[in-house]
Amino acid sequence: MTPRIFRAAAGAALAAALASPCVAQPKDLKAVDRVPTVTFDAALAAAQAALAECRKRGATVAVVVVDRSGVPVVMLRDPLAGMHTPETAVRKAWTAVSFRGATTELVGATAPGGPNGGIRHLPNVAMVGGGLMLQSAGSLVGGIGVSGAPSGELDDACGNAGIRAIRDALELG
Repeated sequence: MTPRIFRAAAGAALAAALASPCVAQPKDLKAVDRVPTVTFDAALAAAQAALAECRKRGATVAVVVVDRSGVPVVMLRDPLAGMHTPETAVRKAWTAVSFRGATTELVGATAPGGPNGGIRHLPNVAMVGGGLMLQSAGSLVGGIGVSGAPSGELDDACGNAGIRAIRDALELG
C-alpha cells in the first residue's frame, strides 16, 4: 500500500468510526431535564411583598429573588437603602439556594473555628440572616434575599412576607 492510499484508508476508517455510536443509546434516553424554577411574576410578587413589609416596619432594604441556580430574577431596592444592600441581598439568596437552607440557620452551622467554618470564605457566601429558600412541592425553585434592615431577624421576617405572598402559587407548583 502506498503512503497516499494508506492515509486515505486510515482517514476513511476514522470517519466511519466517528460517525457510528460507540455505545448503544437506550430507546428511552431522556436528553433534557425539566426542572421547576420560580417564574418572573412570582419573583416580582414576592419581592414587592417583602419590600412592602420592610417599609411598613420602617426598614429600607433591597430584595432579590434568585432562581434555583442562584441567578437573580428580580431585584428591588428602596431608594434610601444602603449602597451595599443589593449585592448583599444577592449573596444571601444565593447562599440559601446553594446550601439549601435559611442563612440564619447556617450562621451557627458555619461558626468560625468549627468544622464547617471554612464555608464562610467561599466566594458569594453571606452567612447572615435574610436569605431564604423558595420551595414548591418539595423542590427548590429559588431563593429570596433581603438586606438593609437593622437585624437579620427583620430581614428574615420581610423575606417570609414575600414567601407568604406567593405561597398558594408555590403549593400548586
